[in-house]
Amino acid sequence: MATQVIIQHPVNGLTKKGYFGYSWTYLFFGWFVPLIRGELGVAALHLLFTMFTFGLWQLIVSFLYNKQFMTRMLEKGYVLKDTEEVMAQARMKLGIADLSK
Repeated sequence: MATQVIIQHPVNGLTKKGYFGYSWTYLFFGWFVPLIRGELGVAALHLLFTMFTFGLWQLIVSFLYNKQFMTRMLEKGYVLKDTEEVMAQARMKLGIADLSK
């Protein structure tokens, strides 16, 4: 089950919702999820893979999508900006080192 975590870009202050864990949303809606989240290139690629694998891609990627999305957001400069408990869970699930200690 996906858990929500708030992420924020430190330069422009833009705040978004990030998720970690299994993506039921991706399982049911597939390539529409990256499309709605504003990742047009990723959405097009996922649509292509879904068509060529007759939907099997959607089943497999539902286990991976939230981690991939969060990784892309963190690489763009976003940082976790939620309660310490939620951020600790997100760091553990996403494999992020806790540099505050």
